[in-house]
Amino acid sequence: MQLWVGLGNPGAKYAANRHNIGFMAVDRIAADHGFAPWKKAFQGFVAEGRFGSVRVILLKPETFMNLSGQSVRAAADFYKIPVEGVTVFHDELDLAPGKLRLKQGGGHAGHNGLRSIHQHMGEAYARVRLGIGHPGDKDRVAGYVLSDFAKAEAVWLDDLMRGISDGAGALAAGDGAKFLNAVALRTAPPRSSTGTRPAEAPAASAKRAPEPEEDTRSALEKLADRFKR
Repeated sequence: MQLWVGLGNPGAKYAANRHNIGFMAVDRIAADHGFAPWKKAFQGFVAEGRFGSVRVILLKPETFMNLSGQSVRAAADFYKIPVEGVTVFHDELDLAPGKLRLKQGGGHAGHNGLRSIHQHMGEAYARVRLGIGHPGDKDRVAGYVLSDFAKAEAVWLDDLMRGISDGAGALAAGDGAKFLNAVALRTAPPRSSTGTRPAEAPAASAKRAPEPEEDTRSALEKLADRFKR
């Protein structure tokens, strides 16, 4: 059994925020893979489903970001899931928008949701780091992560969500490389090796303009013809 946690803040006010991309990821997985309806539990919402023989519990903490660890610990304790069986989907400032990285263990890099999970669970859980880009100035970070994705970002965001959903079965099976490949096929599909098609040659049946016939008359005949006109 595995516990997959999407991080975000509860309520319609925050639903489209960059900080809520973790919620978006687990919502997409639940919708695409026939998970049971979300139900309230463990200071959040949970949905249960399977990928083959692997049972997966999805969790969206409703504690607000900086207390996410309370909800994660409650769910992990109930289902008796060790920290190594927990995967957290979260926004990542240090990755370009639409990029994704998979990581096991490590620091929290100042992310309040991860910091809280560290405090309650330790650091050995897996992370799916979802790139949202950086505003360029650390003083603008708080406003940036709590602002909605721009309309222009809808295409890459949808591609990323599709890729995560495509690869979810591989992630559950522990095949990180296959999961990352599924995401890459959506976010950076291979280009055709044929390049651009050459311009088509003109059709062979196209008619040419008639060439002028050669004038074989003598100079005297040409002169005589002029006086006849």
